[in-house]
Amino acid sequence: MPIHLQSNLSRFICCLFVGTAWLLFAINALSAQERRPSTCLAIAQNQDMFNVMTVAYSDQKPLFAQANKYSVKIRYATHSTFRIESPEGIIIATDFAGRAGTGRLPDIVTMNHAHGTHFTLTPDAGIPHILRGWGTTDTPASHYLEVADTLTRNVTSDIYRSGFLVEENGNSIFIFEIAGLCIGHVGHLHHTLTPEHFAAIGRLDILMLPVDGSMTMSTAGMSELARQFRSSIILPMHWFSGFSLQRFVQNIGTSFPIDARSESEFEVSLNTLSATPTVIILQPELSDDRFFSDP
Repeated sequence: MPIHLQSNLSRFICCLFVGTAWLLFAINALSAQERRPSTCLAIAQNQDMFNVMTVAYSDQKPLFAQANKYSVKIRYATHSTFRIESPEGIIIATDFAGRAGTGRLPDIVTMNHAHGTHFTLTPDAGIPHILRGWGTTDTPASHYLEVADTLTRNVTSDIYRSGFLVEENGNSIFIFEIAGLCIGHVGHLHHTLTPEHFAAIGRLDILMLPVDGSMTMSTAGMSELARQFRSSIILPMHWFSGFSLQRFVQNIGTSFPIDARSESEFEVSLNTLSATPTVIILQPELSDDRFFSDP
């Protein structure tokens, strides 16, 4: 090929490469601009305390006057699975292992894999969005999913067994932002959270917390976490017997009131949040957790 043609071809390839790079950059920038901002992070960043996400109830509600008329349904399905329904009817199932309570298939399921009762390898093909809380060795799970009136994102934590680290970033704390509410499910949490974790999670109005006291963090550790977040509502989960639940109640009951209910479901909105942090005990819909045992 003549030298001048080689030179022109080289310039063309160079321009094509640069143009493609700028196009990809522009697409990514546009996507970032269009992404719905996290309300829970925005409010937490405006609070005075860094490592304690204290909820400023009355101060924050006016920001969501348009959302106050909407409520979110929360049902304790079983084990670590809550069934959350948004005002627009989007169904989310947490730590989904194949069962999400009665009703249609969820639109979104989250999973963690510390134990087999928190995920499934064969989720129903009809579930549109399956969010796994673990990634690869080099790439932690990273989710920021917007579906209708919901935003689902995650913050990773590590998996320990017998005090030894077995998988970095193997567990995900999932945060669901719906109708102005910030709902957090900590998954199979094994260790205390750092200031960086708290900053990435943001404010939580509702905290879903495992209280078995052995497979996850200790009862005292989980109680302290609840005190740090000071969420309006704390929902115990992952209790295998009345004994483990009662042990948590005795520990946390010195700080927060206990509201034990006979039903598995309730509705909540910004307007109906407790004025002070309250532990609400729901009964599992499908079966008592005492019939489960994590390996």
